Amino acid sequence: MTKNTDSFQRPRRRTLLLGSSMLLVSGLLLSGCAAGATDSASATSTTSEVTTSTSTVASAAEEVTSSTASTTAETISNTAAAVEAFLATLSDEQREAVTYDYDDETKTTSWSNFPVTFVERAGLNLADLTEEQQVAAMQVLEALLSDEGYETVSNIIAGDQYLLDNSSSAEESLGQYYIAFFGDASDTSAFEVQFGGHHLGINATLDGSADAITFAPTHLGTQPEVYTAADGTEVQTFGTIYETAFAFYDSLTDEQKAQLYQGEEVAAMVCAPGGTCTYPTGTGLSGADLTDEQKQLLLDVIANWVGLSDEETTATALAEIEATLDETYINWSGATVYDMSQGDGIYFQISGPNAYIEFASQQGSAGADVDGVVTSGWGHVHTIYRDPTNDYANSVEQQEATGMGGGGAPSGGAPGGDGGTPPSGS
Repeated sequence: MTKNTDSFQRPRRRTLLLGSSMLLVSGLLLSGCAAGATDSASATSTTSEVTTSTSTVASAAEEVTSSTASTTAETISNTAAAVEAFLATLSDEQREAVTYDYDDETKTTSWSNFPVTFVERAGLNLADLTEEQQVAAMQVLEALLSDEGYETVSNIIAGDQYLLDNSSSAEESLGQYYIAFFGDASDTSAFEVQFGGHHLGINATLDGSADAITFAPTHLGTQPEVYTAADGTEVQTFGTIYETAFAFYDSLTDEQKAQLYQGEEVAAMVCAPGGTCTYPTGTGLSGADLTDEQKQLLLDVIANWVGLSDEETTATALAEIEATLDETYINWSGATVYDMSQGDGIYFQISGPNAYIEFASQQGSAGADVDGVVTSGWGHVHTIYRDPTNDYANSVEQQEATGMGGGGAPSGGAPGGDGGTPPSGS
C-alpha cells in the first residue's frame, strides 16, 4: 500500500457546531497561554470566587484560541508552556495536588467511563477552580489538541452538561472534570497530561527528548450522540467516527463482510476504559485481505483516535500502524446501515500489534433519559484506544481504575458494556 502520511488530512466533520450550553465567560478570553498566568497569592485571594456550577467547565471550553501547531515539537513546546501558565494561576496547595511523579501509578487508576463519584480522579476538579483557572486549564488542552480534537472533547463535555441539565439522571457529578500532570512539563523530557471525567479519559504522554506524543490509552465516550442545543443547532459528537466507520464497511465485498461480521447482537466491550486488557486479536477480517483503498479507509477510522493532535504526530502514528496493518484484525457487530433510527447501534474492534480500538454502543441509557433524544445504543457510546506496545509510553503498567471490578465498584456492577449494569449516566 502506498500512502503519503505527511499529507494526511482528517475527513471533514458532519457538524462543526458546539452545544449552546458552552456559554461564553465574559471578560476571560486570554490571548495566548501566558496571558492566563497570575501569581499564587492572586489565585489564593480569589478562592471565594470559585463556582460550584459545573456549567462553567463547558463555558471555559470555549474560552481558548485555535491550535497553531503543525509539528510534534511545536505541540510539546506549546503544551509545556500552557501547563506552566496554568500552574502559575494556582496556590502552592493546588500545585501540589495537581502534579505527580512521572512514574506514579496513580495515572493508571484514575480514569474511567464511570462518573467521578465512582472512580476517584487524579489532580484538581475544574469545578473547584476560579473561572480564570478553568480557562487556563482548558488552554492546556487547546495547546495539546488539534482544532478537531479539541472540538470532539468540547462536544463530549457539552453533552455531559446536556445530560445534567435535561435528563432524568440524578448523577450530580456529570459535569465535573479533572486535570493532572505526571512529570515536569518540559520540551526536553517526558511528561503526561491527564484530563477527564464522565465519558472522557485523555492520557497524553509528550516526550521532547524523543520528539514523540502518544494518546494511548484514551477513552472517548458520548451520551447523547445527537441532540438539539438551546439555540436550535444540532450537535453530533461522533459524526466523523460513524462516517469513516461506515465508509470502510460499505467498501467491503460480500465475502469480506462475511468474515468481518459477528452477528446482529451488538457485542459487549472487551477492554473497558480504566481496565486491564489482554488485547484479543485474530477475530474477523485480516488487514492482509484488504485492498489498498480499503486500508486507507481503515486508517481514516483509526485517525479518529490517534489523530487528536497535530499533523506530524498523526502522520507518525498512522505510519507505525500502517506498517503492521496486514497483522491487524477488524470485527463488527450490530447494524450494517448508518441509520440511527433503526437498531441498537454498532460495535467494532480493531486489534493489531500497534493499535487496539473498540467502539461499543451501550445497550441502555444508564438512567439518563431525555424525551425525544436517543440516549442508548447509537446515542450512548464508549470507545477505547490503546497501544499494546506503548501504553503510557511504557512508564507504568496498567492497573484497574479505583472503583472498578472488585475494588469498590458501585452496586450497579461493571461499566456499561462490560458485563454489568452501569451506574446512572455511565
